[in-house]
Amino acid sequence: MAKKIGRPTIYSQNLADNICSQLAEGISLRTVCLAEDMPDKSTVFMWLRTKKAFLDQYARAKQESADAMAEEILDISDDGTNDWMTIYTDKGYAKEVPNNEVLQRSRLRVDTRKWLMAKMKPKKYGDKIDVTSDGKALPTPIYGSQSKEK
Repeated sequence: MAKKIGRPTIYSQNLADNICSQLAEGISLRTVCLAEDMPDKSTVFMWLRTKKAFLDQYARAKQESADAMAEEILDISDDGTNDWMTIYTDKGYAKEVPNNEVLQRSRLRVDTRKWLMAKMKPKKYGDKIDVTSDGKALPTPIYGSQSKEK
């Protein structure tokens, strides 16, 4: 019997586990589906519409991916590779200057992940909105022992 060629279109729990494992690591569905041994995105979307167990597993994986993105933000922020570059002045002197293209790309990568995290897990990563103080400043709490004025 000849081996089948092409992308898988038949759902299996093993394939669902593989897809969701990669999603939980923060890899996008688009990137996961680019692999030769993975189904097309449209197939995965069809499974999400027709297979409740897969929909639940997918939703959990996307929630976990928000935490993976938090880890990526730390890596991006800590990586100073190529943040500085050497330029030469008119007189031939070497000068270290910020590599603004790299710095802006890193900022974009962090901001994009923060935005996605806030959408995927708003309770944990979303903006906190004060709904208790009517916009008025709250009194500063006093910590430690309180002394009474005499």
